[in-house]
Amino acid sequence: MTKHSYTVIDFETSGLDPKKDRVIEMAAIRCVDGEIASEFSTLVRYDGKLSAKITELTGITDEMTATGMDEDTAFRILNRMLGDNVIIAHNAAFDLGFLHHSLLRIAGRSFHNSFIDTLTLSRARHVYPHTLSDMCSRYGIPLVGGHRALNDVIACWELFRKLDEEQAVSEQLNTLAYLKKFGPPAWSPPGAKLQAIELKYAAR
Repeated sequence: MTKHSYTVIDFETSGLDPKKDRVIEMAAIRCVDGEIASEFSTLVRYDGKLSAKITELTGITDEMTATGMDEDTAFRILNRMLGDNVIIAHNAAFDLGFLHHSLLRIAGRSFHNSFIDTLTLSRARHVYPHTLSDMCSRYGIPLVGGHRALNDVIACWELFRKLDEEQAVSEQLNTLAYLKKFGPPAWSPPGAKLQAIELKYAAR
C-alpha cells in the first residue's frame, strides 16, 4: 500500500475528551510514493492551564502553549496536509476523535478521509503491549522523545512501512479495533469497521 498518498498525524492534547479538551500540539507528514514529501509541526495556543500530568507526559508547559499558533490557522494548514490522502495514526480513534470535534467546532464540518490505524494492525499481529514505543522497539525503529508530535508521526510512518512490508495492510483500511471490556469509542468515522477484540498475551 505504500505507493498511495498518506498523511500521518499525531496530536498532543490538554486531556482525553475530544469534546471539551483541546489540541496543544500537532504534527503531520505527507508521504507520496513511499517518501516523506512535506511536514508540519506546531504548538497550538491554549489559554487554559495544563495539568501537571500532561506536562510530565509531553514536556509541554503553559508558557509554551501561550505562544503557540492560533487554533484556526493550525487546523487550516493541517487540512491542506490531509487533502484526500489516507490518514495514518497510532491509536487512530483518539486522533480522529479530536480531528472531528475540532473541525466541527472551528469549521462546522468534519473530514471524509479513509484511514489506517497502526494500533489496530499491531493488536492483530502481536502480543501485548502495543504502544508506539513498544512497537518501534519490536521493529528496531528509533523513537527519540516520544509524546512529542513530530517524533511520533515519523516513528508511526516507519512502523506503518514495516507492517505493510511484512503483510499488506490494505484489508485493514478504515478498521478500528477496540477492547471488548471498554466498549467502542464514543465517536468513530461514519463507515468505520469496528472490531471488538481481547488482547493477546505472550505465553508464560
